[in-house]
Amino acid sequence: MFELRQLRYFIAVAETENVGRAAELLHISQSPLSRQIQQLEAQLGVPLFERSKKRLHLTQEGRDFLAEARVLMANAQRVEAFGRRLGAGGAGHLAVGYVEGAMQANVLGPALRRFRRAHPGVALSLQGLGSGVQFERLHQHTLDLGLTYRAPPEASGLHSAQVVDEPLVLALPPDDPLRKVRHLQPAQLHERPWIAVARQPVDTIRPALLAGCQRAGFTPDIVYETSDPQSALQLVGAGLGLAVVQASLGTAHAPRDVLLRELPWLDLRVSVHLVWRADDPRPWVAQFRQAVAKAASSA
Repeated sequence: MFELRQLRYFIAVAETENVGRAAELLHISQSPLSRQIQQLEAQLGVPLFERSKKRLHLTQEGRDFLAEARVLMANAQRVEAFGRRLGAGGAGHLAVGYVEGAMQANVLGPALRRFRRAHPGVALSLQGLGSGVQFERLHQHTLDLGLTYRAPPEASGLHSAQVVDEPLVLALPPDDPLRKVRHLQPAQLHERPWIAVARQPVDTIRPALLAGCQRAGFTPDIVYETSDPQSALQLVGAGLGLAVVQASLGTAHAPRDVLLRELPWLDLRVSVHLVWRADDPRPWVAQFRQAVAKAASSA
């Protein structure tokens, strides 16, 4: 195999048709340049130049080879530039997993916009996945970062930072008599019809909802289940029951006639953690973490 250096030397000689002028442009002496051209011809098994005392002229094979050499050198320069951008964090690929709560808290969207503006050359892929699946895929190197509902296990080789921590709030239907009660108490919610959000297979809200309600001192009568909290809000708006939703989601997406109330005694919160591999040194991984942190602080 010939070297890229030989191609660069060949192109310089072909364009100047003179070894002396080519050597000056390349900042080398004539003798090693001539040897490199001769070695290239020997490797290819074909003469590239017709030689005279004053000038060199490309053979037909030399002209054909020159066209291909220019293409190869241009590609080599492109690959080199791409590698430099990789080193500077300006190009590459980033696979990000996320749970629904990261989107609802208005963290993921702004982080993506911020990161995209700063690093347009980095290709992003997004995957909505459960927390446990994200941990597995981070270990498998099929994910680079994850936004999960819980921190990874200790000694897992994964680092994390909490980026969302907000309460669940009660959504009350139109014309519900509890809308007039200023300070709601657990007993007033006992055995009222409720709408729960059930995600499968692992990040399900229903068990956490029941446990939190029992700790507070009441039992909800779950009459409907939905696969996402926005649908739950729509059912509340239709007067079919009560629901608890992530505070930021309720503020942004609750129907106009649904009333949101805080319940200080209900210890149900939504936590989202940004997770990454401890041994991942790539600069754009750290830069995406910074984008998420800024989006979380703004939210």
